[in-house]
Amino acid sequence: MLKSCLINVSQSVASSSRSSLHTSAVLNARLSSKQARHEKVSKVQARINHKLAFDAQREYAVLGHRPGQDHKWQSSALAKAIITQDALYSDSVPEIIHSPEGDIELPPHLSFGINERSKELLFKVLPSLSAQEGVTKFSENVVSEMQEAMENEKAKANMFVKVIDLRNANAKGLAFENRRRCISLFSPPGNPFDTGRPEVQAALLTIQIRGLWKHLLAFRKDIDNRRGLRQLVHKRAKILKYLRKLDRDRYEAILPRLGLDAASIEGELVV
Repeated sequence: MLKSCLINVSQSVASSSRSSLHTSAVLNARLSSKQARHEKVSKVQARINHKLAFDAQREYAVLGHRPGQDHKWQSSALAKAIITQDALYSDSVPEIIHSPEGDIELPPHLSFGINERSKELLFKVLPSLSAQEGVTKFSENVVSEMQEAMENEKAKANMFVKVIDLRNANAKGLAFENRRRCISLFSPPGNPFDTGRPEVQAALLTIQIRGLWKHLLAFRKDIDNRRGLRQLVHKRAKILKYLRKLDRDRYEAILPRLGLDAASIEGELVV
């Protein structure tokens, strides 16, 4: 009787010790797997944070302002002067020109460098002269002939407006118009076409850089254009550093007009 009791007690103790050893091993294995997963997640998050910081530094060197400070670019003189594809099709309010021949609707943006003086000559002066030249003889039908000539000139003017509408231009035509606007905006008053001026060169490069950056956001594997973007950023920094040595006041005045921070030019450029 005593022997059987001792055997049962020893078996229960052995089974309990084995179960305790088994549960502790499972718990240790679970803890180690949790730690490994946590370390793996932390490493992945660290790589993501490093990539985000590197991209932010690259964007700062390219765009010239910190992420979230787009108002610096939008309030700059260069951003207000150039025309983007979105603005080209969103500005749909036509300009009405009143002339003796009738009202002529002009689109918001015209190509071929047509300014206010050219608009007046093309749509106010020229149609009247052409209508008068078409009527060469004075007769009893001169009034009706004059009205018919004026209607024809109005139709010609409306057709010509469609030709010079900037919305009909391709990407090269829009880029040409933006370059023309930059040159006239940043040139001195005495020489409106001073393309060798450092301010003009920096403005033209800024337009190229922003266009290329937008392209690379859509096509991230375009390695050749990424190298070209790096060259343009360094070239712009070189021109602006030359302007800083040449005239400090001009350098400090041009940065806000281009929407750039001084640190994006003077510091280390990581593109």
